[in-house]
This record gives sequence, structure tokens and C-alpha cells, in this order.
Amino acid sequence: MPKDLIAAYNRLAVDYDKNRGLFDMSAVLNDFYQHIKIDNGNLLDLGCGAGEPGPGFFISKGWNVTGVDFSEKMLELAKKYQPEMHRILADVTEVDFSPGQFDAVTAIYSLFHIEREKHPLLFTNIYNWLKPGGKALFTYACKEYTGKNEFSGYITFMSEKLYYSHTTPEKLYKMLKRIGFALLSADYRDIGGERFLWVTIRKPG
Repeated sequence: MPKDLIAAYNRLAVDYDKNRGLFDMSAVLNDFYQHIKIDNGNLLDLGCGAGEPGPGFFISKGWNVTGVDFSEKMLELAKKYQPEMHRILADVTEVDFSPGQFDAVTAIYSLFHIEREKHPLLFTNIYNWLKPGGKALFTYACKEYTGKNEFSGYITFMSEKLYYSHTTPEKLYKMLKRIGFALLSADYRDIGGERFLWVTIRKPG
């Protein structure tokens, strides 16, 4: 993952409080939870940021949540907003967990900051970390956001130049299928004035 993103997100953390209500993801999280139907499960959130809204949503449902983020400043906010969350300071492409540890994995507004060449290995790791029957939700960048069918480059967000990388949805779905995932849903959603692809996948079992 590009190292300049760490500095950018540490700077974004300074203005986080002023923008907490900008992105309403309640509909996305509720839809995902309907797929799961498990109480008191274990969630892994990749790119957890300040622990909102995903980790907070699952903690309110009685889940144990592990959050991974490369921004020390964001994790400081997570300690404030979601003190129950187990926080790990790490690059999500380098962290490792035991197989079959999690009932669900979320990666909200995070995976598209990783070079698309690294996506197959990361999704393979997610597949291994999930329990049989486990599900994952992630946000994927697309032409509707970057203007390109495939893209790797920088786009300005809240005055910061952030790295984005994605392939086409069709290539994404084929890659997920090769790994072993079943595609449950793929919806374009407009949230906070931005359009991204929201994908829910399932590990068979």
C-alpha cells in the first residue's frame, strides 16, 4: 500500500469529528447484517479507521470486533469511539490471522487504496480467515468514481491526494469466483455524493 497514504490519513484524522455524519452507511450495514443473521459473532474490519460506522454497528449487536488500520491517528480516534474494539496498527496486506477465525469481514472505503495487483492475495487471505459460510462486505472503486474502466492513480479527497486502484467489475467477479467465493450482491450506491460498488460475498460451507 502506498506509504504516503499513512500521512494523508493521519492528517484526515484531525478533521474527522467535523465530517462524522457525511457518510450514512446504515442501509448498507443493515442489508449486510440480514445476510449474516448471527448474534455475538467475530468481525474483522480491514481499514477500520476511527471504528465507525462498521465496527460500532457490530459492537452494538454484541459482536467481538478486530480492527486493522495503518493510521496511528485514526486508531487513536477508534480508542475513543469504540474502546471495545481490538485495534491492530498494521498494513492490511501484511497482517495475518488464523484460518477460520471470523464470521464476517468488512473493508469499507479501504481496499481500493491498495494496488489492484495485490487484490487476489488479499481476497485469498480473507477467504482463509473466514469461517465456512462466512461473509464479507467491501467497497470497490469503479468507472463511476475514477472515470476509467481500470485505474491506478491519485484522486483528491477532502484536500488530500489519495491513491486508488481498481480493475473492471467483471474481472473482479471472475477473480473472486476463482478464489472460491460466491457473489451474493453487487450494488452501486451513492453515499455522501460518491458512487462506489458495494459487494457482498460468501465463503461456501
